[in-house]
Amino acid sequence: MMIATNNINKKTWLQNSIKASLVMMASMALFFSLPSHAENSDNAIPSLKGKRIGITVAGTDHYWDLKAYQGQIDEVKRLGGTPIALDGGRKDAQQISQIQVLISQKPDAIIETLGTATVLEPWLKKIRAAGIPLFTVDTASPSSINVTTSDNFYIGEQLALKMVNDLHGEGNILVFNGFYGVPVVAMRYDQLKAVLKWYPKIKIIQPELRDVIPNTVQDAYAQISQLLNKYPKGSVQAIWAAWDVPQIGATQAVDAAGRTEIKTYAVDGSPDVVSLVKDPKSSAAAVVAQQPYLIGQTAVQNVARYLAGDHSLPPATYVPAIVVTKQNAGEVQKVLGQAHE
Repeated sequence: MMIATNNINKKTWLQNSIKASLVMMASMALFFSLPSHAENSDNAIPSLKGKRIGITVAGTDHYWDLKAYQGQIDEVKRLGGTPIALDGGRKDAQQISQIQVLISQKPDAIIETLGTATVLEPWLKKIRAAGIPLFTVDTASPSSINVTTSDNFYIGEQLALKMVNDLHGEGNILVFNGFYGVPVVAMRYDQLKAVLKWYPKIKIIQPELRDVIPNTVQDAYAQISQLLNKYPKGSVQAIWAAWDVPQIGATQAVDAAGRTEIKTYAVDGSPDVVSLVKDPKSSAAAVVAQQPYLIGQTAVQNVARYLAGDHSLPPATYVPAIVVTKQNAGEVQKVLGQAHE
């Protein structure tokens, strides 16, 4: 009976591994086959000449945030409009104040990027109440006409499946969960938990870690260094984060301690993190790379279409992302334009 059970478990594990691998291959095929912004016809995107577009972002200290912000500003200008761009400096109160300023200026539309959903929502409602079309980037809101983002449900699932496969369905993991109030982070975390439900031999070590802003890298390094002293070799197999700045600190701590049995995983695909994943000596095993500049551009294009009379936009526009591993990091760097960043 024991032999038969083991055979069944091995067969089930093999089937799950093959399925996950096929899904990842399909993800890569989708990423490389979709047309880039450069291939879009300018004639298909209406002009923003004479239009003023308000842009508010939670902060620009992170690569993803900065690139999405730049993409919006550049695309508004390219389409002939005038951007009114404000950086919240990673302070909720400052971003709310800036939203109030934008409302008073009555632009033709406002694009809001990131932030704490529960804090922002009353002010996003005020934008719509003022008769200003609201679009968002990475902020799921009932007040938004359209959110441009990556498919964070899919991202969370794929990152979790990659980690599960690397761990062969068994092990203990440390998880950073400091910003569940940010919708995209919550989606990724919820998908992690959904996948792990089916792999009960993988356990999240409690209590979960809290990533912070600012000094994210330094804090993650300190937390992981302390825990590596607490948990001996063989007792921790992986570290998961919903974005990739904590992954930098965690990876540095693991590598400094010589804990080669531990792998790190995260989301966003900043150039320095993709480089870590590419490094065969680094504990960074995978990161899901997004296209933040293209996400910003796409949000502006949706605004242009809406202001030109196209009110058939879907509630969400998804821009492809890809799972970056040791095997494909070099090629992904070229595709994302990171080879020289």
